[in-house]
Amino acid sequence: MKFTVDYPIVLAGYDPALVTAAGMTRVAQAAEECGYDALSFSEHPAPSQKWLDAGGHESLDQTAALAFCAAVTRRVRLMTYLLVLPYHNPFLAAKALSTVDLLSGGRLTVVAGTGYLRSEFLALNVDMNARNELFDESLEVLRGVWTEVPFAYQGKHFTARGVASLPGPVQPGGPPVLIGGNSAAARDRAARNQGWSPLLVRPEVARTSRTPGIATVAELAAKIKEVRAAAARINGDAASLTIQAHTPQTSFMQRPGSVEEHRDHLGQLADAGVDSFVLRPPGTTVDHTVEALHQYAEAFLAGRQRADALRSDRAPGPRA
Repeated sequence: MKFTVDYPIVLAGYDPALVTAAGMTRVAQAAEECGYDALSFSEHPAPSQKWLDAGGHESLDQTAALAFCAAVTRRVRLMTYLLVLPYHNPFLAAKALSTVDLLSGGRLTVVAGTGYLRSEFLALNVDMNARNELFDESLEVLRGVWTEVPFAYQGKHFTARGVASLPGPVQPGGPPVLIGGNSAAARDRAARNQGWSPLLVRPEVARTSRTPGIATVAELAAKIKEVRAAAARINGDAASLTIQAHTPQTSFMQRPGSVEEHRDHLGQLADAGVDSFVLRPPGTTVDHTVEALHQYAEAFLAGRQRADALRSDRAPGPRA
C-alpha cells in the first residue's frame, strides 16, 4: 500500500503557518522523510462563501504549491487531488503541469475530475452542463501536447494548429492521469488512463459532490474489478492501473483509533485492489501535523521510511 498525504489546508481552522514557506517546507520534508509516497493539494479557485460556511475548505493554487514543494523535496511525488479540468484552458493547464513535472524531475501525478460546484463554474464563466464534454476534450489536448510536436486538434470547444508546447514533461507521454469520482463515466475514463481515485462514502454524503456513493469495501472491490477488466480489454492484460482510495478512515491521523482496526481496514482495501490510500493529517499546528506524520509512519510504514529516506539522500536535487 502506498500513502498520499493530502495537505491539511483542507481542514477548517488550520494553522495559518501551514501556508507560509517555512510551514510548508517542514510538512513537505516530513512527509518525504517519513516515507510517504505523495503529497497532494486540492483545487477550488472561486468557491462561494455559502459553500465554505457549509463545510467547504480553502485552497491554494495547485501548481504553485506543488512547484514550491518540488523545490524543497527530492523523492516524494506531487499530486493534484484533484484538478477540476473543465475550469481550465487545457493548453494552459498542460503548460503549468509540464512545468511542475520538469522542475520536480518527473514526480507529478495528476488526479483529475469534472467538478461539482455550480457557483464556482458560474464565477469562472464555464458552462457546468458541458463539463463532461470539456473534460474529455481537455484530456485529449493534454495528452496531445505532451506527446506530439507539432500538435493539431479540432474539437467542439478547442482548436489548435501546429502547437509546439515545449519544453515537454519529463515523464514520457506526460504525467500519469488518475480519474477522480465514482460515476460510471469516471470508471470508464479511469480504464482508459492510468488509474482511478474513488471515494468510499455513503450515498447521502456523496450527493454533495454530485457523485454516486460507494458504501462498502465489497462494493468498491467489485467496481475496481470492473475498471481493471475494462483496462485490460482496452490496453491488454499488462495494462498498468493505479487505484487510490479516499475512505472515512482518511482522517485517522486527526482522530486516532485502534491501530489494529485501521491496519485491518488497510488490509481490506489492499484485498479489494486498492494501491494507494489518502491520508489527511491534523492541521491545528505545524508541529502537530509533523508529529502526526511521524507517529502514523512509525505505526504503519515501519521500515519503509528508512529505506525511502536513504534513496532520497542519494537522489540529486535541491534541498531547503
